[in-house]
Amino acid sequence: MSLSEQWRAARVPVAGVHLDSAACSRQSNAVIEVAAAHARHEAEVGGYVAGEAAAPALDAGRAAVRALAGMAEAEVVFTTGSNHALDLLLSSWQGPRTLACLHGEYGPNLTIMAANGFEARLLPVDESGRLRVDAAAAVLRADPPALVHLTVLGSHRGIVQPLAELAQVCRDLGLPLVVDAAQGLGHVDCAVGPDVLYTSSRKWLAGPRGVGALAVRPELYAQLVPRWAPMELHEANIGSRLGFSLALGEHLADGPANTQARLAEIGALTRGVLADIAGWQVVEPAAEPSAITTLRPLDGAEPAVVRARLIAEHGIITTACEVGRAPHEMDGPVLRVSPHVDGSAADLEQFAAALVAVSS
Repeated sequence: MSLSEQWRAARVPVAGVHLDSAACSRQSNAVIEVAAAHARHEAEVGGYVAGEAAAPALDAGRAAVRALAGMAEAEVVFTTGSNHALDLLLSSWQGPRTLACLHGEYGPNLTIMAANGFEARLLPVDESGRLRVDAAAAVLRADPPALVHLTVLGSHRGIVQPLAELAQVCRDLGLPLVVDAAQGLGHVDCAVGPDVLYTSSRKWLAGPRGVGALAVRPELYAQLVPRWAPMELHEANIGSRLGFSLALGEHLADGPANTQARLAEIGALTRGVLADIAGWQVVEPAAEPSAITTLRPLDGAEPAVVRARLIAEHGIITTACEVGRAPHEMDGPVLRVSPHVDGSAADLEQFAAALVAVSS
């Protein structure tokens, strides 16, 4: 059985066509059951006793995050998601508050940076929004910030950033690298050993909503002073953390390289099917190794309206990305299509026909 077939068989049948994994993937039956089983255990023995019993499984989840980040010794903290993780890090930071990030940085990240008093300096990119590594190295060398922040794969555009190359630049310059892997972990290779990596559960890793992780090198972690202790919230939905931990284990069992290859393949298929849709332009290069494809409207279609009609009239789920997702880079809203490894040519052909119908 192929990875695509295994992935689909492990889940309830989809109601319609799910092309929205960059927002929230479909959990496996096993992930759903482990969270439900923990809720039953809480009812049987009490929430705190059940929480103590869950510790080994949660530790396995932390170990999986370390493996996928290439951070063998990292402190791993469960969070409520990526925004919470970034805010937790920046609010605990005790050094100078300067930070270098992409021109196309995620809008909510910029808000969190500003709320924590960080001056965000934009790094040079090419016409596609991809980091220009050599130019960025020169900028960082000439005026080093306290932190370098890289969103390895954006929310608004399926361009994979040169993470390994920037990680080497930061090591050479002695600058801490913070990686936003919300769209990256489970999708592209993030095992480059950064100083900090944070992620969500619900996207490409296909875990529950409302949980994520922050991984920090021990020497940097020791320097953080959170607004209030402990760093990890203990009053939390432990069932969701267990579901996330199991989803991480499923991803490792599938083979991260296998998943990455399949997602690159489904992304190329998506862009091929959508390349000639009247009134829409595919933003990403055809061979971009990601499963995120964005469509720019050419004839006045409104992505938010199109998305709503696709759901209501065709049962097809996509995302309308507004300019606020990347305010320095986007010049208008786009429609985002993001199938997971179980995506098929039939799904994409169905979507293409529906897109023509709702946008004409």
